Amino acid sequence: MRTTLAATAVVAALLAPTAAHADPAGPASPASPETSAGTGIPALTDDRGRVLTLRGWNVGDKAHSGDAALSAITEKHFRDMRAKGFNLARVLVFWDDLEPTPGRYSQAYLRKIERVLDWAARHDVKVVLDAHQDVFGPAFDHRGIPAWATRTDGLPFTPHPEDWFSEYFEPAVQRAFTHLYEDEDLRLAQARMWRVLADRFEDHPAVLGYDLINEPMGELREGEDLATAARRIERDQITPMYNRIADAIRSVDDDNWLFVEPTPIVGEGVPTGLGRIDDPKVVYAPHFYNGGMEAGGDYDPDAGWIENYEQAVTLYPKEYKVPVLVGEWGPLNNSRPNMNRFYREAMASLGRYSSGWAGWEWCYGGGYCAVDGTGAFRTNKELTAEPYAEAVAGTVRSAAYDAAAGVYRLSYDSAGRRGPRVTELSLPPGDWRVKVRGAALVLRKDRGRAWVLAAPDARVTVTVTRGSTGPLSPPAGGSARP
Repeated sequence: MRTTLAATAVVAALLAPTAAHADPAGPASPASPETSAGTGIPALTDDRGRVLTLRGWNVGDKAHSGDAALSAITEKHFRDMRAKGFNLARVLVFWDDLEPTPGRYSQAYLRKIERVLDWAARHDVKVVLDAHQDVFGPAFDHRGIPAWATRTDGLPFTPHPEDWFSEYFEPAVQRAFTHLYEDEDLRLAQARMWRVLADRFEDHPAVLGYDLINEPMGELREGEDLATAARRIERDQITPMYNRIADAIRSVDDDNWLFVEPTPIVGEGVPTGLGRIDDPKVVYAPHFYNGGMEAGGDYDPDAGWIENYEQAVTLYPKEYKVPVLVGEWGPLNNSRPNMNRFYREAMASLGRYSSGWAGWEWCYGGGYCAVDGTGAFRTNKELTAEPYAEAVAGTVRSAAYDAAAGVYRLSYDSAGRRGPRVTELSLPPGDWRVKVRGAALVLRKDRGRAWVLAAPDARVTVTVTRGSTGPLSPPAGGSARP
């Protein structure tokens, strides 16, 4: 379990007075022409300027380190994800494995990461490399920041094996974050670590970008409630850290996206205190977790959590004009009575404002796993597999999937004569019929993918319908090709 009831109850109690309220006017409208989804939020784009939608899962191996690091990840992970229509993997990497002793970087670990990236590229899955930490790192019997970079000033730490998230509030852990943010030698070490990663993988075809640190936390001051502390830490410590790391990465890589996270407190509908990251390719990457559901509880449709979260989480990208990609989401217990409704409402919400998401996690088993040991979706997880436009060669006017009807509709204005021509669609398992209107042709390469080739400056409408086994219909004025 990522969290348990004791910690989440405390967090919820601390945050309740500060949560954002649902918009009485209702949810945001579908995609507008200038945004990926949601007015005022830019879209993620590829190197050809196409508008991207990225949907996938976290892929990691927390159990193994050293010589066995990443051994639980296989090519099957990426083959199976792609076969079910997913095009993104947020791959967990650990500083403690990369730099086990100060200044000595493990070439063996870098080769293991490269092997994982090669598998992703083979199956056309884009990767965000995530510098993952849980409860700081090995000094507290977790993974992440090396023990040699952990400074506690002798403050106490008491393990909570049944409630590990509450370990973030142990004095030693909180002080370790303060030293990471404030000590000059640790700042330099963190920047060098990222420079090593970026220098090695900047040109790898699978790499989309870098998630600079997973779920950063910090030290509360006496008398602060959690929401106030989180906003201060984000503003005064995490924002400068991200700017330092961005400078380090840009010294070797000027192209890939930088994904920046707030503290996990945003999951309760609290706006972030993050400031501006001075880089042209920043993505806001919050996580989407509810305390009660993290403890194994059911979704409460009447609590307004999704509406509160959506209202709060969109403030930062609207202010700073950066895309959004939700880096983790998904409840512990998917079979509760209201979880079918949760997945449908969550997917609709994510589609309104984000360029995509990575669920927690792609593994074969129980708990958070997306699929069981046979590779079949676990209860309600199949609702994450929808048709969508992976890359749109033009300006998106609207994009939406009607799950009940099994119909996906995309409307876009194709790029001008010097722009990209091909729009790519992802189709989950099943029989799907693709039709286009406008000056365009449908090109289909395999069962799970379709390509639309449009003339310059055309108004194009794409309709994907579930349930037909017939051939693709030719568009008006054109013909379909196999």
